[in-house]
Amino acid sequence: MKASVKALLASTCLVLGGTAVAGTVTIATVNNSDMIRMQRLSKAFEQQHPDIKLNWVVLEENVLRQRLTTDIATKGGQFDVLTIGMYEASLWGQKGWLEEMKDLPASYALDDVFPSVRDGLSVDGKLYALPFYAESSMTYYRTDLLKEAGLTMPERPTWTEIAGFAEKLTHRDKEQYGICLRGKAGWGENMALISTVANAYGARWFDEQWKPQFDQPEWKNALNFYVETMKKSGPPGASSNGFNENLALFNSGKCAIWVDASVAGSFVTDKTQSKVADHVGFTYAPHEVTDKGSAWLYSWALAIPTSAKNQADAKTFSTWATSKEYAALVAEKDGVANVPPGTRASTYNEAYMTAAPFAKITLESLKAVTPKTPTLKPVPYVGIQLVTIPEFQAIGTSVGQQFSAALVGTMTVDAALAAAQNSTERDMKRAGYPKK
Repeated sequence: MKASVKALLASTCLVLGGTAVAGTVTIATVNNSDMIRMQRLSKAFEQQHPDIKLNWVVLEENVLRQRLTTDIATKGGQFDVLTIGMYEASLWGQKGWLEEMKDLPASYALDDVFPSVRDGLSVDGKLYALPFYAESSMTYYRTDLLKEAGLTMPERPTWTEIAGFAEKLTHRDKEQYGICLRGKAGWGENMALISTVANAYGARWFDEQWKPQFDQPEWKNALNFYVETMKKSGPPGASSNGFNENLALFNSGKCAIWVDASVAGSFVTDKTQSKVADHVGFTYAPHEVTDKGSAWLYSWALAIPTSAKNQADAKTFSTWATSKEYAALVAEKDGVANVPPGTRASTYNEAYMTAAPFAKITLESLKAVTPKTPTLKPVPYVGIQLVTIPEFQAIGTSVGQQFSAALVGTMTVDAALAAAQNSTERDMKRAGYPKK
């Protein structure tokens, strides 16, 4: 369809089945800083493509996942571009719910994208989403507070060391908390963090016969550690805190240590949003009895559902937003340190490595992750902070609610683990595991 015809249809607001189709791309995305920046900078895309109008639906992470899962499973067709992760890309691509991302322009330079990220968004060698950014997890800490307390952060700390530091750095009378960790219930919220703690303690979600492992001592050690550390050194109301809430606490100076996504590096060093930008140190995510699975692998990526009304324009936008061209635009408008991290080798040039003090840790962590062998003991699944099976979304959220209750104190750790074991056994049996 020629541009002039598209523009005419858009101007006359062609509507089919209640959805504006011609020239409109409806994008569902998450309410984090990188995506909000993408929305702001997309004015440049609309100037380059005057026949395409972008319609944004920006949602909180848990809500986004619910809306997208419902829409794609029912072939609702509400959205042309979905912001999804490796979990959805793998499962939905396998089901035939996503368009394959093929025939990309040579200028896109797909070979520049890190193989681990491409693989995580592919099924049987077919790419089903284009990575906007990729992340591992890391430890952020206040260099000034550690110095005042006479503490030196190890390059590769253990969780035990982190907890000891956090206790010494907690001063509740000053609203200074030693550590901030995710507590908000959700498979991609508190369970992303808690799963890496559990991995570090030698735990796993399932054994090789798909039997849940919450009744094993490794999980008890990990969850006891998490709950006790947060009660002793964490902020009040931690069960409501996810990535965005802890980022706000850290940037306002209320957290001495924060373990979370490596993508936060550019936010905590940005003086326009961080009061402590000049006093942030970076190191690897903590380990304990093992470093296997102690840091996660994730990517927020752009995908096009087969039910999308405007697939051609959706692909044009998705290609632009994940391109070298977009990275250059971010560098020009917001500074090189704010370029979306973790996806392209070309990002990690001398200028970026100099401007982004967190870049080396991010790069090394992404290189070290092993999602196909994520735990100390063998497992039948792929995924570090998640399990790539269709049932995990419901199971992970249910377990997350039980562990959040343990954090609040409405359940004991033992009761939460028993409930997690029982509910997960029931759900896996109902789903037919172990598969014949």
